Amino acid sequence: MTTVLTPKGQATRARIVAGAAEVLREQGVALTTLDDMRNRSGTSKSQLFHYFPRGKDQLLLAVAQHEADRVLDDQQPYLGCLDSWQAWYRWRDVVVQRYEVQGDQCPMGSLFQHIGRSTPGARAIVVELMRQWQQSLAAGVQALHNRGLIGTQVDVEQAAAALLAGIQGGVSLLLSTGQSVQLRAALDFWIMQLRSTAGASA
Repeated sequence: MTTVLTPKGQATRARIVAGAAEVLREQGVALTTLDDMRNRSGTSKSQLFHYFPRGKDQLLLAVAQHEADRVLDDQQPYLGCLDSWQAWYRWRDVVVQRYEVQGDQCPMGSLFQHIGRSTPGARAIVVELMRQWQQSLAAGVQALHNRGLIGTQVDVEQAAAALLAGIQGGVSLLLSTGQSVQLRAALDFWIMQLRSTAGASA
């Protein structure tokens, strides 16, 4: 049976999740205890178990959803309106800037490298994140197609999947090296590929 939280309860739960997310980005799952997460959010043990009665695994799953939501929220409103080349480049700049600023503290790194590998149910959240992200990119590619800005031969879903794979690779390298050159290159390359199809015959 699902418990309906009051606005105050929702705020407390969100504070616990946000605090836990911060600690996990810094320390990883193996080194983080419930007390670490509780202390960061400034809540008592009774409060933590009130909102997460199944303990650490339940809280980690909530953090995984929090981080997944943040990955997409950080790209808005740009990701939701990729209907011109100007819009695509604005989105590209936001993506690069976000990951450069966040560095090792980026939500995707925490989700993929820590929580997603150790928490039951987290993989489903990752899969859904990737589905929504690819769907948004596909909508952007389709918008370009509808406006005649790319060639009719472009496979919308394939283009979106390739672009997402390029982003993932670029972010992984940024997390490993601290440099964004590959992420920039991947975004620029795939946008250039799309632009190069304009006026081409099928």
